[in-house]
Amino acid sequence: MTAKPLRVLMVAARYLPDMGGTEMHVDEVSRRLAKTGDFEITILATDRTHSRPRREVIQGVTILRVPAWPKNRDYYLAPGIAAVAGQRGRWDLVHCQGVHTPVPVMAMLAARRARTPYLVTFHTGGHTLAHRNALRTLQWRVIGPLLRNAAALVAVSHFEADSLGAQARLGGRPVTVIRNGGTLPPPAPRTQAVAGRIVSSGRLERYKGHQRVIEALPDVIRGNPAAHLVIVGRGPYESELRNCAERHGVADRVTITHVPPADREAMATALAQASVVAAMSDYESQGIAVTEALSVGRPVVGCDIAAVGELVAEGLVRGVALEAPASAIAQQLLKAMAAPASAPPAGLPTWDTAAAELGQLYLAIAGRAPILRPEDLGAARGSR
Repeated sequence: MTAKPLRVLMVAARYLPDMGGTEMHVDEVSRRLAKTGDFEITILATDRTHSRPRREVIQGVTILRVPAWPKNRDYYLAPGIAAVAGQRGRWDLVHCQGVHTPVPVMAMLAARRARTPYLVTFHTGGHTLAHRNALRTLQWRVIGPLLRNAAALVAVSHFEADSLGAQARLGGRPVTVIRNGGTLPPPAPRTQAVAGRIVSSGRLERYKGHQRVIEALPDVIRGNPAAHLVIVGRGPYESELRNCAERHGVADRVTITHVPPADREAMATALAQASVVAAMSDYESQGIAVTEALSVGRPVVGCDIAAVGELVAEGLVRGVALEAPASAIAQQLLKAMAAPASAPPAGLPTWDTAAAELGQLYLAIAGRAPILRPEDLGAARGSR
């Protein structure tokens, strides 16, 4: 007799139309898992706008949303999370996507009370405020007992596995690394790189480092008079970025635009129009934007830190130190612009591989597949 689909509740603090690395990950893997027929995927997320559908089904995935308060902060509470995640017998597995808000904590506690196995994908991230970043170690340590009781722990990079594993004192618990996909659909027909164009993609926050590219732009222009910058994203730091461009005399060379989250072809086109893509973030646990740029064959210059540092070590990204002066960043951008065009590197992770590896992990937790070993994924690694 064919086994019934595994009922998985995927809990995320935010989901589309909110946009970010975690939201993209949840959307990409959930649709692929549901399509296999082996899993009945339900996404549980919060709604701070109090205006979105409470329940909808999109491409075979059920989305449930519960109200959250306050509306205008990135820290907020959503009591409905526990009520849904804690339904005994309703779910075979609860998957907490992210650890940096109270949402996964409520979901883990509710799942434990309901005796439902849960797993956690970390999806750690940076923050613009220094004191919030400083609190992260304490935050990971506080939730350490809940993490140690999880059926499985997942990181999206080796850096994240090692870093959070140490800070949360996981006591040697293995952390499986399942790297995000980064493939995009083909760009619009006849799309070509625009001479001198630098693209910096990501939410408009200080820690994302768009201002570092603006500061380097005068030096880039001296080496390449056609140089200009296109920043793709939305967020609260936009006015400061525009002021930064004014201060450095490059306001006429800086464009800030936005691509709708669901329009993946438009994102592929925006990246494919770049002569070089800049990734100057203070912290990236996932590096999705970098992998996307590589997937359309564009060179990337990025800060040699966190997950992007892994891509630097693999020779896929030109690295600059986090504290590098603007002149050093400009030099690397100019070198990347002048380098011959190359094809997308072989072996980049895809959303298909990410979903397949996650599905195998689900089945192993449910006792429907062998326990995964490091060689099974080629990416599993014990935290140190």
